[in-house]
Amino acid sequence: MLNGNSITRERIAAMEPRIRPFVRHTPVLGVDMADFGRPPLGVDLKLECLQHSGSFKARGAFTNLLERRVPAAGVVAASGGNHGAAVAYAAMRLGHKATIFVPEVSPPAKLERIRGYGAELVVGGARYAEALAASEDFAERSGALQIHAFNQKETLVGQGTLGLEIEADLPELDTLLVAVGGGGLIGGIAAWFAGRIRIIAVEPEGAPTLHRAFEAGRPVDAPTEGIAADSLAPKRVGEMMFPIAEAFVERSILVSDDEIIAAQAALWDRVRIISEPGGAAAFSALLSGRYAPAAGERVAVLVCGANANPARF
Repeated sequence: MLNGNSITRERIAAMEPRIRPFVRHTPVLGVDMADFGRPPLGVDLKLECLQHSGSFKARGAFTNLLERRVPAAGVVAASGGNHGAAVAYAAMRLGHKATIFVPEVSPPAKLERIRGYGAELVVGGARYAEALAASEDFAERSGALQIHAFNQKETLVGQGTLGLEIEADLPELDTLLVAVGGGGLIGGIAAWFAGRIRIIAVEPEGAPTLHRAFEAGRPVDAPTEGIAADSLAPKRVGEMMFPIAEAFVERSILVSDDEIIAAQAALWDRVRIISEPGGAAAFSALLSGRYAPAAGERVAVLVCGANANPARF
């Protein structure tokens, strides 16, 4: 069993109907890589970028708020933007106060979304680690319930419901490409599939959190740079997800900022999908050729976030 028996297929399956009234079953779009200038290959895009709050994070946010007792002080979260937006949205829907701490690197589109959901927003610190420290201090002083973006069993279980949904949508799937920051998403999905499909992690070269952890055999600090630093650069992967990744994630592929930008542009130009850099990272592994599927391999890519300014497209 993984990590105290808490992140299991059984718990994920039990959680899915609890959060179902609050999250969307997001669509799958079939594309041909020939349309993107690559050799012909049918690929399925799971469009979790169309989830409430603009990313998959709503799943973990609702799981936390439904599974844990929320005090009068409400909830607090640290985030590069997407987790904060999801927690703010879930708190609004369920009638709780929310305070969200974000670093200065968070883009305006994400800050506007957090404010739009009625949360108290605090911006400060250069990167996620500083926002996390400030949120922990606030939780201690106020009594607010802290909701961690990735190193929290409820968060992992909630993100695991996306694995359940992908399997229902694509029962013949061989390989799934998933972007990684702190690892809550890939950890939850890998716990659901438990080795029944190939799961490939995709990370920016400037923030190789899981890549470094695999090399060291444990979570270790990694650089926190690059175009996707607001969503894929938390310094290190979570302690809870790492044994799951060791067991069920085949490997990590690194992609460059230029390749991520090219994937963003291609998703918009060819299929009119808006994705933020972190949301396009997994697709960039296919578009760049860094992941080359075998003949007949059935591949899906998770497009996990869309909190970007449409004007730039």
